[in-house]
Amino acid sequence: MSRLRVPTHPAYLRVVRTSAWYDLVVTAGFATPWTYALVHDALSSGGSALGLGALPEPDLWQTLFANLMGSVVVVWAVLRIVGPLPEHGLFDGIARTLFATWQAYALVHGASRILWLFFGVEVVFGALQLVPWRWGRNADLVGNDAGPAGGRPLGTASP
Repeated sequence: MSRLRVPTHPAYLRVVRTSAWYDLVVTAGFATPWTYALVHDALSSGGSALGLGALPEPDLWQTLFANLMGSVVVVWAVLRIVGPLPEHGLFDGIARTLFATWQAYALVHGASRILWLFFGVEVVFGALQLVPWRWGRNADLVGNDAGPAGGRPLGTASP
């Protein structure tokens, strides 16, 4: 029976850590009401200047959900920076798929086109972290398959 194998190539953990640094830099400003006001103004001004559209005026609920998202993503990013594991890449890839899905939904329903910039990054990092996971064999980022003995099954201890 085939089992999901963990990517073992060192480049995979570099991708996990790089995606975490991106998340930390991009979302840290969403973590507090004060920094979110600054980020919101910058994104709205940038979107207008680039012809991509301004953001709607912030309200208490929008600020609350931005702060909740920012806080959780900052903590998740620090975890992946301090101690990245292959499983973190799997779960982050799944989360990015969800984020990209809801970003696409928002874009289809008229959100500022500045969201395309974030959508593109979500899709790229999601693919980089999900594609190396394979059923029944191990794959690395450069396409070398190590075969069934090269990786360990998900949920087992490393040798």
